[in-house]
This record gives sequence, structure tokens and C-alpha cells, in this order.
Amino acid sequence: MSQRKPPQPPLGDVTAPAVSISRRGFLQMVGVTGAASTLGLGGHALAATAMAHLPPDAPGKDGDGTVTVKLTVNGQPRSLTVDPRTTLLDALREHLVLTGTKKGCDHGQCGACTVHVNGRRVNACLSLLAMHEGDHVTTIEGLGAPGRLHPMQQAFLEHDGYQCGYCTSGQIMSAVAMLDEPWAADDAAMKEAMAGNICRCGAYPNIHAAIRRVRKG
Repeated sequence: MSQRKPPQPPLGDVTAPAVSISRRGFLQMVGVTGAASTLGLGGHALAATAMAHLPPDAPGKDGDGTVTVKLTVNGQPRSLTVDPRTTLLDALREHLVLTGTKKGCDHGQCGACTVHVNGRRVNACLSLLAMHEGDHVTTIEGLGAPGRLHPMQQAFLEHDGYQCGYCTSGQIMSAVAMLDEPWAADDAAMKEAMAGNICRCGAYPNIHAAIRRVRKG
């Protein structure tokens, strides 16, 4: 007669020792998982890029959670200590109160946040402040002022190149930068150069007339 095998423990009992986790730890795990699934590799790469641009002695690398960035804005030296995730747009608007630069789509698709960085136009909503150590930034406030308008600002006034005005600062900043870019002189090239700046009011004919005026001198 065959011998009976000893009873095996239920499958659920053959497990690793239980791991204790606090409520805080659980919430932190959930938060990290949610952020990872939302940002994916894009967010990870963006953060890595920002940290790579930090100076070796940046506070953010010492563990206090902030970075100090020194740059020149509209000709004035500035030093800002911010969260490493702060965009150039938010730094200008919320920390320096330069609200002429507008937040539109916040995805780099409308051009309302266009500023100049070292003479080149940049969508400020897509650029982290930490990437601009030592850079020279110009906003619409630094382009001209009442009584001494930039020729492009004056042309926008004369040709009524706006309606609600929300996109106007970005349109002007892009148009000014375009003057120094190697675009052809025809209207088709001008429209292509300005394609990244959207006017939801549809004032394009007047905007193009203003730019055409300045391009012809």
C-alpha cells in the first residue's frame, strides 16, 4: 500500500515575509508611480537636461530642492532661487513680474510666450530657467517703452496688428527676431517664419502688413 504524502501548505501561505509599509510610504509610492506614468520618459529626460545645465555648486544639487540661476533680463542682472522645474515663462511672470510675456497654450504651440534668449526667439513655456545660467533674456518690456518704441511695436500700432492683444507681445518678439534670420523677402517666407505664432482673433492681414512695413524699412 502506498504511503500518503504529508499535506502541503496552501499556496497562499508559501510567501515571502510580510513587509510593513506606513501610510506615508504608500502615498509616496502611489505619487511616484502616477508621476512616472504621466510624464514617461519625456519628463525624466527634461529633468535630466535641466540638472545637466546646473553649475557644479548649484544649491539644487546639495539637496535643498532649489537652484539659483544668474542671468541678465532686459539688461539687468538677476539672480533667482527657484524649484528646478520652474520654466523660464513662470520665472519671468511670477518671480520677476514681467507679465507682458503671456501664457497661452503652455505647450509651445501658440507662440504667446515668445522671448529672446541671446538674440534668438524661444518659447519660454518650453524652456526651464535652470537651462539659462548666464544667458541674456529680452522680453517685450525690454524691447521698447512709451516714447521710444521699437519700429516693430510702432508698426503694429499703425497697422492695428491686434484685436484682443493677448498674442501681440509674442507676435512682436517673433517678428523682431525674424528680421535677423535668413528668410527670403517675399510674403510667403514671412508667413512661414511667423507660423508658430497664432492669433485666434484672425488679425493676420494687419500683423503681416506691420511686419512688411518694417522689413521694407
